[in-house]
Amino acid sequence: MITNINSEDRLVQQTFAQHLEQALGWESVYAFNAETFGPHGTLGRASEREAVLLRDLRSALGRLNPEMPESAREQALERLTRIDAFRSLIQHNRDYYAFIRDGVPVEWREATGQFRRERAWVIDFRNTANNRFLAVRELKLQGVRVPHYNRRADLILFVNGLPLVFIELKAVYKNIRTGFDHNLTDYLDEHSIAHAFHHNALLIVSNGDRARYGSITSRWEHFVEWKRDLEKDQARLDAQCLLDGLLAKERLLDLVENFILFDDSRTGGTRKIVARNHQVLGVNNAVESVRRQEQLKREFHSGTRLVEYRAPLPEFLGKADRPADPGTALASSYAALTRSTKTADEDLLPLVRRAHPDLGRLGVFWHTQGSGKSYSMAFFAEKVRRMLAGNFTFLIMTDREDLDGQIWRTFIGCGLTDEKTPRADSGKALKVLLQCNHRYIFSLIHKFNQPVIEPYSERDDIIVLSDEAHRTQAGRLARNMRLALPNAAFIGFTGTPLFQHDELTRRIFGGYVSRYDFQRSVEDQSTVRLVYESRGEKLGLARLDLNDRIAAAVEQADLDPDQAGLLERLLGKDYEVVTADDRLDKLADDFVAHASTRWQTGKSISTNPCAPTR
Repeated sequence: MITNINSEDRLVQQTFAQHLEQALGWESVYAFNAETFGPHGTLGRASEREAVLLRDLRSALGRLNPEMPESAREQALERLTRIDAFRSLIQHNRDYYAFIRDGVPVEWREATGQFRRERAWVIDFRNTANNRFLAVRELKLQGVRVPHYNRRADLILFVNGLPLVFIELKAVYKNIRTGFDHNLTDYLDEHSIAHAFHHNALLIVSNGDRARYGSITSRWEHFVEWKRDLEKDQARLDAQCLLDGLLAKERLLDLVENFILFDDSRTGGTRKIVARNHQVLGVNNAVESVRRQEQLKREFHSGTRLVEYRAPLPEFLGKADRPADPGTALASSYAALTRSTKTADEDLLPLVRRAHPDLGRLGVFWHTQGSGKSYSMAFFAEKVRRMLAGNFTFLIMTDREDLDGQIWRTFIGCGLTDEKTPRADSGKALKVLLQCNHRYIFSLIHKFNQPVIEPYSERDDIIVLSDEAHRTQAGRLARNMRLALPNAAFIGFTGTPLFQHDELTRRIFGGYVSRYDFQRSVEDQSTVRLVYESRGEKLGLARLDLNDRIAAAVEQADLDPDQAGLLERLLGKDYEVVTADDRLDKLADDFVAHASTRWQTGKSISTNPCAPTR
């Protein structure tokens, strides 16, 4: 006898729906064989072909755009639900996402004859209570391109009538990947019910125990778990952690508005990027740091943010070496010299410090390599631009041409910039660009290779995003950059942790604003685990009495102290030994053999600083 005791409905669907309703405040409807159709029906649908709840959408357009005439709201509704047979799923999804986030362009003529163009809002991202959140179980859907192609969705989450979240549920004893392989891939097909995903923000697959989420273009290996709501939390693998963290109303709206990108920068077509758990938490921490910076700017107006003072000249620095520019203090090289003294004025070093230690310092964003740092930069800059008042310029600063090109292409591919977005090709060009009002500027820190006589810009709404901040942000170029931008705010992005005593980087950027280390990245399957295998070519001596023979030769030569010291320094160097041609040939052969026979297991790198590159 077969019972339904382990059915998806009994063990998973109902549990999910109850949790959404009781714990997260969603409304819930069971539609299978219970839905009535028509304007006054259960969901207001005219037929099973409709994937958008038009009654809820029309109500939201009226609620959120009361000043617009009904004709304009109907125009917005038509644009939000129009299906073009010649456009793909990803094209529909990209267009509708822009309408959902930025409003639907509408136009109308007023009674006075004046022509108006506005945007009709579909979701209220600032007031969560002004939206309707509805979870529908067992919703029947019929194909559009192939009539009578019927499917039944386990759980769809609607916000103001738009199907933003599609949840595929399997019985608790099944592997959740079967939900992707056997169900979602079928539903997403253009000849199936692809129109149900035209407005989709994210997909979720779960068996009630474990759960993963991804986008409509994600392969299974790119579906990820939601493990924590705060960076300090211990990771949790259960489905409830994803429900509570991802589908809480405020978090879902934040994700929809600020953490979705469409990337055309790589081959293989458009990819829809939904931020991973660590990116959402890290970027939100960084945005809060900017918010704090804006508060400090209100507390300290522009004329009081830099404080000049004088300190005694260090003993190791003669008067001839005394810096002529008091701004040198911005590099924090002489922070310890703030003690008072009665030394004569000519022996005092002119310095400048910030009125508050956090002014200009947004922190260090440490996310290990492979964790999507370029996307995190894009999420961060765009959320700051949308959420905080101001006319910000984001200066994306790297230290290598290839990194600069990579980030530049990513921003273009995601539609945040275009080919005309400036990339400074010299220090003079950068100075001109910074005096303009560009939203984004890309440059290398080497463009600050000239002494700064006057600031390039004294604007306080410039945010500098320094990639690989630990490498080049503490020297002369970094000092010149801070002299050129005395009122800018700096955030350092790095894939490498700060050393325990790396106080210089902390003085420049501040402490960690977000940490996603290598161990957590491996746990989240964002990065392959690192295995160190010592394979160095051993060194050996052909004559065991070599040291004695050298000492005897030095004594016989009767060298003076300077000559003896020079010989000792030369013999103490091992570079010539470890870079001997014979040894490098053996290292190269070993590296090639290792990488060519074991490439399936991961990446292979050499940590030998003298290893050859071929």
